[in-house]
Amino acid sequence: QVQFVESGGGLVQPGGSLRLSCVGPGSIFSAYAMGWYRQAPGKQRELVAGITMRGNTNYVDSVKGRFTISRDNAKNSVYLQMNSLKPEDTAVYSCNIQPRPWPSYWGQGTQVTVSS
Repeated sequence: QVQFVESGGGLVQPGGSLRLSCVGPGSIFSAYAMGWYRQAPGKQRELVAGITMRGNTNYVDSVKGRFTISRDNAKNSVYLQMNSLKPEDTAVYSCNIQPRPWPSYWGQGTQVTVSS
């Protein structure tokens, strides 16, 4: 079963930074655009940032200027650098293909909690 493995989450104070990592099968990274998604308690999962095979990126308005997505196809990895974190960024962050995530690819995700 194919799944992505996310890491790098944790507890951080408002204004702090975290860098998330996601690793998965090379067959997927070499073929698809990738995205970071998040789901906060009681809310629907949303696409936070995406990156194409060529490195073109897109972001949800609420994180523009604060988050940066990148990928390293040689390492089968995608990253999310998160700066100036806010309490409303608190969520479980997961990676998957985009624009339509594949249900069986969801991993455990990594918890990000922004709180003083």
